[in-house]
Amino acid sequence: MTYLRLLLASALIALCTGCASPAQISGMSVTADQAKANTYDSQLRNNVRLSEVNGGDKTNPLWTSEIDAPDFGAALKQSLVNANLLGDESAPYALRANLLRVDQPVFGLNFEVTSEVEYTLTESSTDKVILREIIRTPFTAGMGDSVIGIKRLRLANEGSARVNIIAMLKRLSDLKIDAKQVSLKN
Repeated sequence: MTYLRLLLASALIALCTGCASPAQISGMSVTADQAKANTYDSQLRNNVRLSEVNGGDKTNPLWTSEIDAPDFGAALKQSLVNANLLGDESAPYALRANLLRVDQPVFGLNFEVTSEVEYTLTESSTDKVILREIIRTPFTAGMGDSVIGIKRLRLANEGSARVNIIAMLKRLSDLKIDAKQVSLKN
C-alpha cells in the first residue's frame, strides 16, 4: 500500500511540474566567443574530426533529465566549429569522447551536476595518442535559474556539459603540435 501511495504521489508531482526533457544541444554548446578565447596551434585549426561519442543516458520523461551521446556529440561538434577546429572526414586528427558519468542530485534547491568525460585526440594516420584525459566538471543551477525543479536539473546538466567542453578546448589550446613532437605549452 505504501508503495502505491508513493507511486501515485510521484505521478502527481510529475503532472504538476511537467515532464523531464533531455539536455539541449544549444545549452551544452560552447559559443564562438567562449571557444575563441583560446588560441590553438595552427596544426589543429580546421584539422580535427569528431570520430565517435559514447556514453550518457536517454532521458526518461517521467524521471530526470539526462545527457545522451548523440546530443552531447552534436554539442561537441558545434563547439569545435565555433573554435575553428572542426575539419572534414579526412582531417589529420581524430577526437573521441566517452561520457563516463553524470552525477546529479534527485532533490534540492540548488542542483549541482558533475560531468565526467574521457577525451582522446589521436593522429589519424598513425593512431598515435596525442592527448588522453578525463575531465570532470561541476555546474550548479539554482532557484534563480528556474523555480521548476525539472528545468533546473536540465540547466545544470547543460551547464556541466558546456563547462566540460570548455575545459577540453582549453586543454587543446595548451597543445603545441610539431611534426616531430607533441607537448603542452608552458
